[in-house]
Amino acid sequence: MTIVAAFAAVSMNAQVYVGGGLGFATQSYDGESSTKFALVPEVGYTLDENSAIGIAIGYSQSGKDDTKATKMVVNPYYRYNLTKIGNVNLFVDGSFAFATTDDKTNKIGGKSYKINEWGIGVKPGVAVNLNEKLSFVSHLGFLGYESSKADYDGAKATNTFGFDFSSLNLTFGLYYNF
Repeated sequence: MTIVAAFAAVSMNAQVYVGGGLGFATQSYDGESSTKFALVPEVGYTLDENSAIGIAIGYSQSGKDDTKATKMVVNPYYRYNLTKIGNVNLFVDGSFAFATTDDKTNKIGGKSYKINEWGIGVKPGVAVNLNEKLSFVSHLGFLGYESSKADYDGAKATNTFGFDFSSLNLTFGLYYNF
């Protein structure tokens, strides 16, 4: 009975949210044009007023034919709200991400190969609650460890530890809270 009561209490206070981001661009160079798009849906579950768990799954594609590149990303995270000021929440996401990229321009001996990446770290962010159901969310930066390795015999990994709080590491999204 205690377990059922605890589960019911957590369920009553829990809130599911969905959202994510998308991107689209077209590029032209020397008479050739290419299109790039990205789709990153996200779903999360608010555990209490200070924490949530979630997952973002992203797909992007650019180029065409011989220059086509596709990337798939899986990024589960734990979110901790640092503070709430009015309708604004400052938070940090602790995440583990895995990505695989298939870029037709990466070739050895005429054969293309994939690049596998993984990383673990934290991303600070801000959520602006526009109303009871809708939130605008932004992340800026990353502090952590990343490793990247091409998928062919003899390939060596590239390992990076550090922080990047530049505008190149800025994302925006929109969440709908159920």
